[in-house]
Amino acid sequence: MAAANDLRKGMAIKYNGNTAIVLDVQHRTPGNLRAFVQAIIRYINTGKSADVRFGSTDKVELVDINRATLEFSYKDNNGYHFMDPETYDTVTLHDDLLGDAKDFLVENLPVQVLYAEGKPVQVELPSSVTLKVIESPEGLRGDTASNVTKPAVLETGKTVNVPLFISEGEMIKIDTRTGAYMGRA
Repeated sequence: MAAANDLRKGMAIKYNGNTAIVLDVQHRTPGNLRAFVQAIIRYINTGKSADVRFGSTDKVELVDINRATLEFSYKDNNGYHFMDPETYDTVTLHDDLLGDAKDFLVENLPVQVLYAEGKPVQVELPSSVTLKVIESPEGLRGDTASNVTKPAVLETGKTVNVPLFISEGEMIKIDTRTGAYMGRA
Protein backbone atom coordinates (compact mmCIF):
# COMPACT_ATOMS: atom_id res chain seq x y z
CA MET A 1 0.00 0.00 0.00
CA ALA A 2 1.26 3.47 -0.88
CA ALA A 3 0.04 6.94 0.08
CA ALA A 4 -1.98 8.88 -2.49
CA ASN A 5 0.77 11.54 -2.47
CA ASP A 6 3.11 8.97 -4.05
CA LEU A 7 0.92 8.47 -7.16
CA ARG A 8 2.62 9.25 -10.45
CA LYS A 9 1.60 9.18 -14.11
CA GLY A 10 1.94 5.66 -15.55
CA MET A 11 1.41 3.77 -12.27
CA ALA A 12 -1.20 1.01 -12.04
CA ILE A 13 -3.53 0.88 -9.02
CA LYS A 14 -6.52 -1.07 -7.72
CA TYR A 15 -9.55 1.22 -7.42
CA ASN A 16 -13.02 -0.10 -6.48
CA GLY A 17 -11.77 -3.63 -7.12
CA ASN A 18 -10.66 -2.88 -10.69
CA THR A 19 -7.16 -2.34 -12.05
CA ALA A 20 -6.61 1.14 -13.47
CA ILE A 21 -3.71 3.07 -14.98
CA VAL A 22 -3.01 6.63 -13.74
CA LEU A 23 -3.09 9.08 -16.67
CA ASP A 24 -2.63 12.36 -14.78
CA VAL A 25 -2.05 13.44 -11.17
CA GLN A 26 -2.37 16.84 -9.50
CA HIS A 27 -1.68 17.58 -5.83
CA ARG A 28 -3.96 20.37 -4.61
CA THR A 29 -4.07 22.39 -1.39
CA PRO A 30 -7.10 24.70 -1.60
CA GLY A 31 -6.71 27.59 0.86
CA ASN A 32 -7.29 26.53 4.45
CA LEU A 33 -8.81 23.13 3.51
CA ARG A 34 -7.09 19.75 3.62
CA ALA A 35 -4.80 18.75 0.76
CA PHE A 36 -6.00 16.17 -1.74
CA VAL A 37 -4.77 14.36 -4.83
CA GLN A 38 -6.83 14.68 -8.03
CA ALA A 39 -6.15 11.85 -10.49
CA ILE A 40 -7.47 10.81 -13.89
CA ILE A 41 -7.45 7.02 -14.24
CA ARG A 42 -8.39 4.60 -17.03
CA TYR A 43 -9.80 1.20 -16.15
CA ILE A 44 -7.95 -1.59 -17.92
CA ASN A 45 -10.89 -3.97 -18.41
CA THR A 46 -13.41 -1.39 -19.73
CA GLY A 47 -11.13 1.33 -21.16
CA LYS A 48 -13.25 4.06 -19.52
CA SER A 49 -11.64 7.04 -17.79
CA ALA A 50 -12.62 8.49 -14.44
CA ASP A 51 -11.68 11.56 -12.43
CA VAL A 52 -11.07 10.52 -8.81
CA ARG A 53 -10.08 12.37 -5.65
CA PHE A 54 -7.99 10.91 -2.83
CA GLY A 55 -7.17 12.47 0.53
CA SER A 56 -3.42 13.09 0.70
CA THR A 57 -3.06 10.46 3.44
CA ASP A 58 -5.34 7.82 1.86
CA LYS A 59 -3.75 4.47 1.06
CA VAL A 60 -3.77 3.15 -2.52
CA GLU A 61 -3.01 -0.42 -3.60
CA LEU A 62 -0.38 -0.52 -6.34
CA VAL A 63 -0.32 -3.16 -9.09
CA ASP A 64 2.94 -4.40 -10.62
CA ILE A 65 3.49 -3.29 -14.18
CA ASN A 66 5.96 -4.54 -16.77
CA ARG A 67 7.55 -2.55 -19.57
CA ALA A 68 8.45 -3.92 -22.98
CA THR A 69 10.21 -2.16 -25.83
CA LEU A 70 8.39 -2.83 -29.09
CA GLU A 71 8.88 -1.47 -32.61
CA PHE A 72 5.97 -0.15 -34.67
CA SER A 73 5.52 -2.23 -37.83
CA TYR A 74 2.33 -1.21 -39.65
CA LYS A 75 -1.34 -0.25 -39.35
CA ASP A 76 -4.30 -2.04 -40.88
CA ASN A 77 -8.04 -2.57 -40.21
CA ASN A 78 -7.29 -4.74 -37.15
CA GLY A 79 -5.23 -2.03 -35.43
CA TYR A 80 -1.61 -1.03 -34.96
CA HIS A 81 0.94 -3.85 -35.12
CA PHE A 82 4.11 -3.81 -33.03
CA MET A 83 7.00 -6.30 -33.04
CA ASP A 84 9.20 -7.40 -30.16
CA PRO A 85 12.77 -6.97 -31.54
CA GLU A 86 14.12 -9.85 -29.42
CA THR A 87 11.51 -12.57 -29.98
CA TYR A 88 9.91 -11.26 -33.22
CA ASP A 89 6.45 -11.74 -31.68
CA THR A 90 3.75 -9.40 -33.00
CA VAL A 91 1.36 -7.48 -30.72
CA THR A 92 -1.74 -5.70 -32.06
CA LEU A 93 -2.99 -2.60 -30.21
CA HIS A 94 -6.22 -0.70 -30.91
CA ASP A 95 -6.87 3.02 -31.51
CA ASP A 96 -8.36 3.72 -28.08
CA LEU A 97 -5.25 2.43 -26.30
CA LEU A 98 -2.87 4.53 -28.38
CA GLY A 99 -4.75 7.85 -28.14
CA ASP A 100 -2.66 10.74 -29.53
CA ALA A 101 0.40 8.52 -29.92
CA LYS A 102 -0.87 7.31 -33.31
CA ASP A 103 -0.04 10.75 -34.79
CA PHE A 104 3.68 10.09 -34.26
CA LEU A 105 4.08 6.42 -35.24
CA VAL A 106 6.44 5.70 -38.12
CA GLU A 107 7.88 2.37 -39.19
CA ASN A 108 10.52 0.89 -36.82
CA LEU A 109 9.90 3.52 -34.11
CA PRO A 110 10.74 1.97 -30.71
CA VAL A 111 8.08 2.58 -28.05
CA GLN A 112 7.60 1.48 -24.43
CA VAL A 113 4.42 -0.54 -23.82
CA LEU A 114 3.22 -0.86 -20.22
CA TYR A 115 1.62 -4.17 -19.24
CA ALA A 116 -0.51 -4.60 -16.10
CA GLU A 117 -1.84 -8.07 -15.28
CA GLY A 118 -0.60 -9.29 -18.67
CA LYS A 119 -2.62 -6.77 -20.71
CA PRO A 120 -1.15 -3.77 -22.56
CA VAL A 121 -2.45 -0.59 -20.93
CA GLN A 122 -0.40 2.35 -22.21
CA VAL A 123 2.10 3.30 -24.92
CA GLU A 124 4.95 5.68 -24.10
CA LEU A 125 6.65 7.39 -27.03
CA PRO A 126 10.20 8.73 -27.10
CA SER A 127 10.38 12.43 -26.17
CA SER A 128 10.83 13.43 -29.84
CA VAL A 129 10.43 11.84 -33.27
CA THR A 130 11.74 12.70 -36.72
CA LEU A 131 9.01 12.98 -39.37
CA LYS A 132 8.96 13.96 -43.04
CA VAL A 133 7.00 17.01 -44.27
CA ILE A 134 4.61 15.83 -47.00
CA GLU A 135 2.71 19.02 -47.75
CA SER A 136 3.55 22.63 -46.91
CA PRO A 137 2.61 25.85 -48.71
CA GLU A 138 5.42 28.16 -49.80
CA GLY A 139 6.22 31.06 -47.49
CA LEU A 140 5.60 34.46 -49.09
CA ARG A 141 8.54 36.77 -49.50
CA GLY A 142 8.15 39.62 -47.08
CA ASP A 143 6.38 37.53 -44.43
CA THR A 144 9.40 37.75 -42.17
CA ALA A 145 8.01 39.22 -38.98
CA SER A 146 9.28 37.33 -35.97
CA ASN A 147 7.82 33.89 -35.25
CA VAL A 148 5.72 33.59 -38.41
CA THR A 149 4.60 30.00 -38.99
CA LYS A 150 2.68 28.04 -41.58
CA PRO A 151 0.85 24.68 -41.38
CA ALA A 152 2.64 21.56 -42.59
CA VAL A 153 1.21 18.06 -43.04
CA LEU A 154 3.52 15.28 -41.85
CA GLU A 155 3.86 11.70 -43.15
CA THR A 156 1.55 10.43 -40.37
CA GLY A 157 -1.22 12.87 -41.35
CA LYS A 158 -0.70 15.20 -38.38
CA THR A 159 -0.65 18.94 -39.08
CA VAL A 160 1.82 21.13 -37.17
CA ASN A 161 2.92 24.75 -37.42
CA VAL A 162 6.46 25.19 -38.76
CA PRO A 163 8.64 28.21 -39.65
CA LEU A 164 8.40 29.63 -43.17
CA PHE A 165 11.76 28.22 -44.30
CA ILE A 166 10.62 24.57 -43.97
CA SER A 167 9.74 23.05 -47.35
CA GLU A 168 8.18 19.79 -48.56
CA GLY A 169 10.36 16.70 -48.26
CA GLU A 170 12.37 17.94 -45.28
CA MET A 171 12.81 15.89 -42.10
CA ILE A 172 11.83 17.76 -38.92
CA LYS A 173 11.92 16.94 -35.22
CA ILE A 174 8.59 16.97 -33.32
CA ASP A 175 8.09 16.97 -29.53
CA THR A 176 5.72 14.05 -28.79
CA ARG A 177 4.45 15.55 -25.51
CA THR A 178 3.24 18.84 -27.02
CA GLY A 179 3.12 18.07 -30.76
CA ALA A 180 5.23 21.17 -31.45
CA TYR A 181 8.00 21.71 -34.01
CA MET A 182 11.49 21.50 -32.44
CA GLY A 183 13.83 21.95 -35.39
CA ARG A 184 15.28 20.37 -38.51
CA ALA A 185 16.54 16.82 -38.19
